[in-house]
Amino acid sequence: MLNQPYRYKINESSFAHYWNEGVGVQLLQKLGFIPDLKVADKLIPFLYEWDRLGDQLVLDLHEKKGFVEGNKSLYAYLKDEVLPFDEKVIWDTFFSKIDVKPTWLDEKKLRLGSELSRRAGLSALIVLRDYCLMGGYESSAINKPLIYTGALKKGAVKRLTDTVNFWVHITKENGLQRNAEGFRQIFLTRFIHSYSRINILKHTDWDSNKWGIPINIWDMLATNLGFSSVFLVGLRKIGIHPSEEEVDGLFHFWKYVGYLLGIPLELLPENENEAIEALYLWTMTQREGDQDSKSLADTLKEEPVMANYPKNKLMRMMMREVHLFYNHFLLGDYSCELLGLPSTKIGRFGLVSIWKTRQNERLIVNNETRIQAILNGGREQERVRMIYQRFNTQ
Repeated sequence: MLNQPYRYKINESSFAHYWNEGVGVQLLQKLGFIPDLKVADKLIPFLYEWDRLGDQLVLDLHEKKGFVEGNKSLYAYLKDEVLPFDEKVIWDTFFSKIDVKPTWLDEKKLRLGSELSRRAGLSALIVLRDYCLMGGYESSAINKPLIYTGALKKGAVKRLTDTVNFWVHITKENGLQRNAEGFRQIFLTRFIHSYSRINILKHTDWDSNKWGIPINIWDMLATNLGFSSVFLVGLRKIGIHPSEEEVDGLFHFWKYVGYLLGIPLELLPENENEAIEALYLWTMTQREGDQDSKSLADTLKEEPVMANYPKNKLMRMMMREVHLFYNHFLLGDYSCELLGLPSTKIGRFGLVSIWKTRQNERLIVNNETRIQAILNGGREQERVRMIYQRFNTQ
């Protein structure tokens, strides 16, 4: 067993409040027991494990050709275009070790998971931004790679643009087929992780004894849980109530995405109960947020103002207030105070969107209306993605 790193401690504020007084109380009731944190001790080695396969690919290709050219090579390979022999061998070797159509993959569940993601429409993007992403800053450790790669200097606009682009593409209909942009986005993200990790370790004073390996396997699992378990909590809180089939589909969807991103299968939850337990073990052994956490939260808070849309700055300032309202509505005042997020009165206009979401949810009474909600929600999300791409991509 490796020594216990500095980052590993029993949480006593942010996440402890979540499980003892927040939404986590209901999750533990659903689970039926409080997980034993001694089990988490056995997961410490995963703080020192990483995607070795992805790193080797980046060392063989991206580090030699440059990251942009390496990504062009990935795009060409997935489109079955002619590549130099040595490049094709590198890609063949990489993908020979990944079964992209494993026997456990259930296409129906995969479809249901992506459909739920789309039918939530704008509410899905609000939950991802103002609950999952902002809430993740309550851990000081998982965000340290962002600090070391200059996320504060770059601001949150690009990160949010990339996240929206990734999420909308992978959740589109057939978005995970080999010839789809969503499939490519998964591996592009995987190589961004590897490229960042390699360069952090090579060019900075990163302390692995203190923080674990950058973008390690356990933190990757936590991010996956943010997109699945935490996302589901946020949807329910905002007024969307998925069926049991949709919930099962969502976890299957993220099991597959997590697998393609390089997370070991044995760590990925099969269902909501397994996800709740995994989330508890990770969150309750996280060192609380620090000044970097507050700085990242502040950068995300200011993202609407720093973005290039809408053109009117007053409108962008209003958007900041609306997002602040959602932060407080979804995360709660306790977490917002820890992150240094002020309260807002103007932003309460966000209640109108929640009211509309709940109205639309009541209109889903059969499969026909569900399909229409999926189509409408998908179009809404694509419009947002295009706005980000048009106005916030250099």
